[in-house]
Amino acid sequence: MKMVYEGKTKDVFELEDGNVLLKFKDDVTGEDGVFDPGANTVGLTIDGAGKAGLKLTTLFFEKLKEKNIPTHYISADFEQTTMTVLPATVFGEGLEVICRFRATGSFLRRYGKYAEEGQKLDSFVEVTLKDDERNDPPISKDALHMLGILTAEEYDSLKQLTIDISNVVKDELIIKGIELYDIKLEFGRDKSGSIMLIDEISGGNMRAYKAGEYIEPLTLGKIMTAE
Repeated sequence: MKMVYEGKTKDVFELEDGNVLLKFKDDVTGEDGVFDPGANTVGLTIDGAGKAGLKLTTLFFEKLKEKNIPTHYISADFEQTTMTVLPATVFGEGLEVICRFRATGSFLRRYGKYAEEGQKLDSFVEVTLKDDERNDPPISKDALHMLGILTAEEYDSLKQLTIDISNVVKDELIIKGIELYDIKLEFGRDKSGSIMLIDEISGGNMRAYKAGEYIEPLTLGKIMTAE
């Protein structure tokens, strides 16, 4: 297999059969040693985070498969901390789609004049460009369409998929008494051009709380995947 991309939290390899292998790492995003799923830099390394992220991701992808929600997931190998997925092309140079159920993090930093910490939000969806140099700026539907990154119809599909997927995750967490505050997702096009969920769904790209206390990514993975 051939490495095609060395990412912050995963390395990407091309397999001989045309599929893709994701190697999960123990690095998580954040700043100054503090985890932040919305950050665009690696903030810290948590031993075991890669395997925990893969197990949790696999759990959620299997749930989405049951509901016929399109993803790139094929299979996972927990011992090797790898996931085999379908190849995908990204929108532009990559988008991140965040679904927010409560006001916190970068949302609060931007809109704190009008929002309070923990204020309830109704599955609020925002899209940001993957652009480290410009600190991953938010972008609107109109701008995405005018810049040729995706069509207005694709945006509508992307938004609805985000809401559907995020609520599946939210409902699974509720079973364990955990509340999802926000989650970051990524999407791409499959070979036929249809939109599907790519990347991962793990503690490293969401904020979750239990009884008002923030749950670290590794802890979240252990709670959700415990037998």
